Amino acid sequence: LLETSPGVAEVTFVEKEPAERHTIISWEQKNSCILPEDLKNFYLMTDGFEMTWSVKTDDTPMPLGSMVINSISQLCRLGGSSMYTLPNAPSLADLEDDADEEGNGDTPEKPHFDSRSLIFELDPCSGNGKVCLVYKHAEPVVSPETEIWFLDRALYWHFLTKTFTAYYRLLITHLGLPQWQYAFTSYGVSPQAKQWFNMYKPITINTALLSEEADSFVNKLDPNKVFKSKNKTPVLKKKPPSQPSGSQKSHTSTTSAKASSLAGNSSKK
Repeated sequence: LLETSPGVAEVTFVEKEPAERHTIISWEQKNSCILPEDLKNFYLMTDGFEMTWSVKTDDTPMPLGSMVINSISQLCRLGGSSMYTLPNAPSLADLEDDADEEGNGDTPEKPHFDSRSLIFELDPCSGNGKVCLVYKHAEPVVSPETEIWFLDRALYWHFLTKTFTAYYRLLITHLGLPQWQYAFTSYGVSPQAKQWFNMYKPITINTALLSEEADSFVNKLDPNKVFKSKNKTPVLKKKPPSQPSGSQKSHTSTTSAKASSLAGNSSKK
């Protein structure tokens, strides 16, 4: 599909050997959790996934699409303590706020950077954020239930899918276009990324589901409010003090002239 698309060049797929079963078992023992069955089967077929493609601009290939799933050895915990960090150094756990809104019926509960959740990086997203495998309930025992979340560069969480298989389908469907994960956030992809979507996206982004939340990020201009002052009645400028006296004199002179003319007419009658 990519190779037949207009302007696409240098489609590269890196074939990887399957991960050893003992490697997966040692990872689970090291992190005290069990990999989801679909992700485990994926690693048993291929130890990660990497596919990139470019577009030709002025006959020069420019890297554009990137689809990455980290190998089992690179499936590292996010925010995990390191032996090389200073004792009082800040960490991601310091971002936790007890006042954060918890999930309700429509919005799932967000992951936590502290010990309440286990977070592992699946996709570095070319520096635009991180797609993470999240064990949301890690205390007192790690729950086997997992979800796929997107952590943007501002360290806000956005829910993607409940299973790795569903996320893998999204990754393939969006062809690894830059910032495609932001299509599932309330503020959407950037204008530049939208141009690439219009050229190569195989599906139409359904923004109707995001319209209510996106309103808070859109600067709406109401011309009626902006130009409301134009409809106001004009304020009369104050005249210099010399003008009122002159106008009053002229007014009194015209009044006296009219009165004298009326008196003359009455005397003639």
